[in-house]
Amino acid sequence: MTVTWEELGWERVAAGVGRCRLPVWDCTAGLVSGEDAVLVIDAGSSPAEGARLHEQARSLTGRRVTHLALTHPHFDHVFGAAAFPDAEVFGAVGADAVLTRMRDRDELCADAVRNGLAASTAREAADRLVPPRHLVSGEWTLDLGGGRQVLLANVGPGHTAHDLAVLVPGDPEVVFCGDLVEESGEPQAGPDAVPSQWPAALDRLLALGGEDALYVPGHGAVVDAAFVRAQRDALAARFGVSR
Repeated sequence: MTVTWEELGWERVAAGVGRCRLPVWDCTAGLVSGEDAVLVIDAGSSPAEGARLHEQARSLTGRRVTHLALTHPHFDHVFGAAAFPDAEVFGAVGADAVLTRMRDRDELCADAVRNGLAASTAREAADRLVPPRHLVSGEWTLDLGGGRQVLLANVGPGHTAHDLAVLVPGDPEVVFCGDLVEESGEPQAGPDAVPSQWPAALDRLLALGGEDALYVPGHGAVVDAAFVRAQRDALAARFGVSR
């Protein structure tokens, strides 16, 4: 029996493109299906959550997940990556170092615990972290088959030093923004943020998607270009960045 997006709690954004809002931190995970390959965008906050995402992706597409794109190296987006052992993992240049260095893994673990993840779960996830093998410095096109191509773009730094966006061409075009854009709360600027360059990263995001695209934030509901532009202006004012 075919499973629908809605039955699994996913939102169908465009043909073959969906997203779900994960519990607790309202973090977005994305899914793009082609005839030959399946891309998941972000992996959730724990190995168990990643395993649920993996199983749901297989149920929705009928195929194994072949590609995993990590939008940035924060625990709620990467701690489930070990649940995708057969996927080719992509990230912005530098994200691999954050997910490999022990001191950075320890900080991700500590941040997860500060935010309410059980210490044992956080430690397991940090020890099993999967760094991206394919590093995007500019743009990288993935061919998922059946005429479906997806563009990975290194548009940061901003929310972190290693922000990756995913553009899915179509009607409408869909842009997965990671935490460069947040709808359900004020954008979070932690110690690894680059505030002086965040507004420019949003300008690059808008240039990537254009006026008619749907923008999928790292947290919250799907938004339009006007929302992204307003958030860009608010961040510029917040951090004293001139236009």
